[in-house]
Amino acid sequence: MPTPEPKTEAPEPFPDIEPYDHGLLVVGEGHRIYWETSGNPTGRPALVVHGGPGGGGRRGARKSFDPDIYRIVLFDQRGCGESLPHASDPAVDMADNTTDHLITDMERLREHLGIDRWLLYGGSWGSTLILAYAERHPERVSGIVLVGVTMTRPAEIDWLYRGVARLLPEEWETFRDGVPVTDRGGDLVEAYRRLLESPDPATRDLAARRWCAWEDAVIAHENLGSPGQYSAKPDAAQLAFVRICTHYFANAAWLEDGQLLREAHRLAGIPGVLIHGRLDLSGPLYTAWQLAEAWPDAELQVIENSGHTGSPAMRTAVLRAIARFAR
Repeated sequence: MPTPEPKTEAPEPFPDIEPYDHGLLVVGEGHRIYWETSGNPTGRPALVVHGGPGGGGRRGARKSFDPDIYRIVLFDQRGCGESLPHASDPAVDMADNTTDHLITDMERLREHLGIDRWLLYGGSWGSTLILAYAERHPERVSGIVLVGVTMTRPAEIDWLYRGVARLLPEEWETFRDGVPVTDRGGDLVEAYRRLLESPDPATRDLAARRWCAWEDAVIAHENLGSPGQYSAKPDAAQLAFVRICTHYFANAAWLEDGQLLREAHRLAGIPGVLIHGRLDLSGPLYTAWQLAEAWPDAELQVIENSGHTGSPAMRTAVLRAIARFAR
């Protein structure tokens, strides 16, 4: 059963800090991933895994960690943020940007930083990548905090890009009509993926804008969170984000259908907190519920007033969960 939201005084985020170290780690296939560390160099290691996929470049998650206690590690996944080469460049080959590559990159980063085990924190796509990593390397994980839980199953992808049209029919028709007529009755994600691979810059730009407009339509009701955040991305970041998203989602993240749920037994002994908004249209609560049922060491917290992009109550839940692991 979900745990009720705590009613005690809400903690505040920590002041923003600058990293004490950073770099570009060579991970193979011509890729270099940006990483940084902040907080206490000898503190408890924690890795922030961003969403998207392709949503790198944001550094605000630092403020969720007590810098006196945690050694905070952030990184940008392949092709986005400050990692190189950047997926906004149409010449960058996407074949070597897959879930397996990202898991290997995380292990290379852990070894590069000399970390034995770390706390994993992330949301949305980040929760999928965290689960995939933790199920492959459970001995390297001290705890997990997931927000807006997804497992990137085909049914979840179909819901976000077709099923939720029942609630937003006008906006979805605009999204659907962004692909050629011959593709409108089929796989829209794959159709957008092909548009993002077009040699024509105008075609790529328009497809990225229409994709982000749809993403924003799905979160438009989240007035306590961050509505409009997708279309607000700078042009290069938006192109990389949509190109990577469509690449991953058209391939169901190279995960077997239901794989992460079936392999949840590998998380046994790893404490986890799953934080999910009841108003999340992008990723309905059912996924988090299923994971909590399959992972007895995880606690599900349902945030009543939150959608996919959060709320003050969700921020409080995140701060409390991370503080709990600090103890």
